[in-house]
This record gives sequence, C-alpha cells and structure tokens, in this order.
Amino acid sequence: MKRILFCASAACACAVVQAFTLVGPGARARVVVASDLPGFVWRAAQDLTNDVKKITGADVPLVRGGPARSGDVSVAVRPDGRWEAYAVRVRDGVLEVVGSDARGAMFGVYDFIERCLGVDPMYFWSGVPHPKRAELAWKDVEIVQDEPSFRFRGWFLNDEDLLTKWREASGVRDYSQYKYYHFVVNHGAMEAVAEALVRSRYNLIIPASFLNATRPAEEGLAAICAARGVFVSMHHIEPMGVSGYTFKDYWKQRGRDLEYSYFKYPREVEEVWRALATRWAKFPNVVWQIGLRGTGDRPMWADDPTMPKDDAGRARLITAALERQLAILDEVGVPRENRHVTTTLWGEGAYFHAKGLLKIPDGVTVVYADNNCGWRWQCDLLDAPPPADGERRGVYYHHQLIGMGPHLVSLVPAARTCAMLREARAKGARDYAIFNVGNVREFVYGIDATAKMTWNVDAFAPESWTRAWVARRLGSNAAAWTDAVNLHYKSLQLQPATGVPCFLDGLMQQQLRKDLHDFKRLLNGKEPCRPRPEPFANAFTRAAPPDPFYAALADTQPVFASPRDTYMRLAAQRAGFEQTLRLARRALAGTAPAERPFAEDFVVYPARLMLDFTTARMQVIDADEALRMGDRKGAAAHLRRAADALRDAVEAGKAYCHGPWTDWYRGCEKVSPAQMLALVEETLGVCGKP
Repeated sequence: MKRILFCASAACACAVVQAFTLVGPGARARVVVASDLPGFVWRAAQDLTNDVKKITGADVPLVRGGPARSGDVSVAVRPDGRWEAYAVRVRDGVLEVVGSDARGAMFGVYDFIERCLGVDPMYFWSGVPHPKRAELAWKDVEIVQDEPSFRFRGWFLNDEDLLTKWREASGVRDYSQYKYYHFVVNHGAMEAVAEALVRSRYNLIIPASFLNATRPAEEGLAAICAARGVFVSMHHIEPMGVSGYTFKDYWKQRGRDLEYSYFKYPREVEEVWRALATRWAKFPNVVWQIGLRGTGDRPMWADDPTMPKDDAGRARLITAALERQLAILDEVGVPRENRHVTTTLWGEGAYFHAKGLLKIPDGVTVVYADNNCGWRWQCDLLDAPPPADGERRGVYYHHQLIGMGPHLVSLVPAARTCAMLREARAKGARDYAIFNVGNVREFVYGIDATAKMTWNVDAFAPESWTRAWVARRLGSNAAAWTDAVNLHYKSLQLQPATGVPCFLDGLMQQQLRKDLHDFKRLLNGKEPCRPRPEPFANAFTRAAPPDPFYAALADTQPVFASPRDTYMRLAAQRAGFEQTLRLARRALAGTAPAERPFAEDFVVYPARLMLDFTTARMQVIDADEALRMGDRKGAAAHLRRAADALRDAVEAGKAYCHGPWTDWYRGCEKVSPAQMLALVEETLGVCGKP
C-alpha cells in the first residue's frame, strides 16, 4: 500500500521540482476532462472549479476533451487493473490527475482538493468555510495512492430521524405500524450527503432505512447517490431491497393483507424480492444485500412465531433464502460477472454463523458486525479461522447506534476505530467496510477518520491525525482544542469486564426511562419503599433466556455489581465531561471568531450534552434512593436537579440548531432531551403531591 503526498505551497522553502500555478498573475489554467470519462468524474471536476471560485474568486474554465496545454489541469484514466488507484503530478507544466479507473480519477480530484486547496470534505456538514487565497500555486504536487485497504468503503444512513424532517420532505411514507421514517429525506439534503461521501473518497452508500424503490421519491435517494459514481446498497433488514413494510405495502396494493413470513408465504415473498430486484438492477453499481430478517431490526420469528423454534431449523430457513435470492438475481438478469453480494451477520445471523449452522453461498461477502458502537467485534469474527481461498469478508461498524447510542454525540475515538479495523483486516475482513453514520452531521470526526483509515489503515496514526484534524479546523488555538477533544473521547466510562461503553446518550435515555418507571411504582405503592440491597446485580437489564438475537448482542447492555458501582462510574464520567467543558471554554477565549462556530458545535456542545445527560441520570438515582429512605421531599429536590440538567441540554440544542440548521432537531425523536425532560417533569409532578 503506497501513498505519497507532496503538495508544497510556493510560499514554502521547499526544493523546486516542477512549479504549477492554478490561479495567479498571468495564469490561464483550464480543467480538461477526458471525453471518455463518465458524468461523475465531470461532476468532480465541476466541484474543483467551484472550489477554486470560492477560494480565489477566479473562474477556471472546465473543458470536455481535447489536449491539455501547459498550465492546465488534466483529468484522465490509464487502466492498469488496480481498483481506484490514482496519482496527481505535474508533468511538462500540466497538473495530471490520472486514475487507474474512473473512480480513481474522481478520488484523485477530491484528494487534490482536500490536500492542496485545503477544502474540508465535510464542509457542508461541519460548517468549515473554504479558505481564502489570492493565488493557488505550488512548487510541486505529487500524490500517489495505491489501492485502498478496504475495497468497498461506505456510509449507512441509519436511524436518520433528524435528516427526515430537517428540510421539507421529498415524499411521505405510510408506515402505520412504525413510529419513524414517515418522511423521505429531502433530495437536496441527499445531494449534500452524496457530495460529502465522494469528497471523503468513500465508494458505497446505504442511503436510507427502509427504502422502497417502487416509490419514486425513495428510489430518488439511491439515484442521487448512484449519479455520483458510487455503489448503492440496502439495509441488512431489507435483503433484495425488501423490508417487511415493503412486503406488506406490495400485497396491500394487490388486495391482500399478509404477514411478513418466508416460512408461511415463500412464493409471495419471492415475488416481492423479484419485483424489487428488478428496480434496483436499473442502477449501474449495486452491492446486493441478501439475508432473512424480520420487519424491524429483529429476527424473522418476531413477525411469525410459528417459524421453527430450534436454532438449526431457523438457520436452514435463512440458508434457503440466501440461495433463492441469488437465483432470483440470475432470473432478473443481474450478470454474475462483477456481481457484488453481501450478507450482514447482525444479531441472530452472527450467532448462527458462529455455531456453524448458517451456510453462506460461495462468492458472497460475509459482513461481520461490531457489538457496541464501534468498540469490539462480535465473537463470530474474533473466533473465525483464517479465510479460505476466495472467501470474502467485510465489516459493519457503528459510529452511531440507536437505542444504545451514540446518536446525538460523537463518542468513538479514532484510536479505537483504527485498532478495530486493523483487527478486522488481520481476520481477513478487507473487502468491505460500512459505517453507520446516523444523520451524518454529528459524526464528522469519525467519518473523516474512517475515510483516511480505509484507504491506508496500516499507516494511519490516530494521535497525529487528531492533532492535524483539529489544527485544520481550529488552527488559531489548536493545542488547547486538541486537549479538549482528546479528553472528550477519554471521558466515556467503559464496563470493566467487556470494555464496552456504559453510559452513551441512548443508554442513559433508556435507563432514565426505566428508573422513572420504577420510581412511579414506588410512588403509587406498587413496590415497597425500602433500600436496594447491596450488591444489586443488573443496573442494566439483559434479556434471558438467551434468544439468539439477544445472545449475539448481550454486552451492549453492561451489567454492574451494584447501584454504588453504577453511580461512581457515572460520577467519573461527569467529572471528565466537566473538565472537557472547562478546557473548551478556556480555549474559546483564544480562538478566532470564524472558528468558534465549529468549536461550539463539535466540541463544546457534545461535552455539554453528555454532562447534562450524566447529571440527570445521577440525580434520578439519588431521587430513587431518597424515596426508598422515606425522604419524599429530598427525592423531589433531586428530580428538580435532573430537570434542570435536561433543561440545559434542551437550551444547548437550540444553540446547536443555528443558521441553516435551525430545524435540525425538528425530527429529534429517537434520543430526545426534550422527551426526557418531559418524563422527569411528569414524575416530579406526582412526587411533589402530598
């Protein structure tokens, strides 16, 4: 794996090799795109000329075909059998961007834009403005990138509650059985997602949860991404593009109200697989997802309890579905040559595969999942033998994980992600890496880190990358902000036995709901008011007996020895985020005004939110203890402090929703400080009564 970068400014005291001026006195540069290149390369070149305009105010002509002359930028492909490799060099006065294939040429353009023009690939989502310069000139430019560490590298827009309501929806979906996803993400917002994706040099996207390609507005989400030259794929609960909702909708339109069950209705399910595969096959680049799961992110037997009860019987049904789905791809005319097919072992799939019950057809990439927001792989990958010849493996990794979290706050440090991706490659999982990025905006740090790692994970240095990442965005006070960022990611508490996070935003919301439910039972006399015994096993609930789905994900719900243990770890987390805020607020004083919005949104606000959530959680525990000791007045005082903390979180969120992000929290329903506050205030209203 080779990557050389040399992009020296003309102002730097570096040895002159071949100077190049894009904008400057006497410069008459053009961007010349080879005539045989597809539209997505042309769009990358357009982004280049638009960026030059934003930086310098100069118009650089964009030309299709014809010879490049000295002073031009030339974008071309010279096929050599490599996947997405590229080089950017100055030759005979021409800045050549040469890809080994079309996407390689596109990514060469975007790497040049980031490295030499200084444009943040996530600028739309981070708010980092384009730098301003009068000239764009370099003493030398040389970027050489070999094939990436991971062949497929992508985003999964999952649990995208904020994106669906931020801007006016591009369509409405009738999912009467499910609370979320009733709105189709605004197509303009999806254009911004797709642009950030390719600027970051990813080549794959799962563009939505529950995408029904028979509906034009939803199909449009995939089409927008496909137009950027990337591969499009499906959520692991919608193999062949079919979720339980899609199945029900399909048959409802044909006058039948059917349960979603491949066990009961195999022909009907296969008909929908065939219909949706035909729609997806229209896209030029598809990574097909095959599998068999239930309507939501649950096992198939959650929809049909009459399915086989034993593990072997269930695994046989999934195996049969995998084989049938591949046959249907043949039937609808998807060529086997260059066909890309994955199956994601999330939940029960990982359990069955680890036990050797699930048989994966040859040629299918097996995608192994992490077990808790990017902190550890499930046992099926950790215990897997070396891959056989021709066996393909990939990974599914969470920057965002709904229910547990993170959802509103970035909490996975780059060092942890890097360690896991290196571990995955050591296990032979190097064909595919998909990252759950939620609503995108919250995870610009993790997204940029994994963009760099998946191109060259062995060379990635987390500490120096973090310093450079901060310096690029908060350069006026970079050292102070680096300290604050590092402390933020170190403040999250880990469960000692498993090493997974204890108090993510989603987990704290879950537990606060449970604690308030238990508190009300005490108030209503449904449970006796007596102190909890020590030790008290199970601060977090865990499903038992071990259903295969829950068994595979068991350590997503950490278990502590006692309430005191829980409380002390919460106190340590609170202290960490308090100190993060102190460092951040001190750093603000020495930060340039233009950089402060980024600092407020991506360092101050996340630490404040986690501090408020952690404080509220502790105060509810204190309220429970006071009530059990017969101190109802003291319990009410603790609930008021919990409400104050959550009220602060709500107010902080209002500041986060500024300018173009004014309506960003309009769809904030999955992890919601406002909903948590309402629950505390409701409980306080009951507790305060005599």
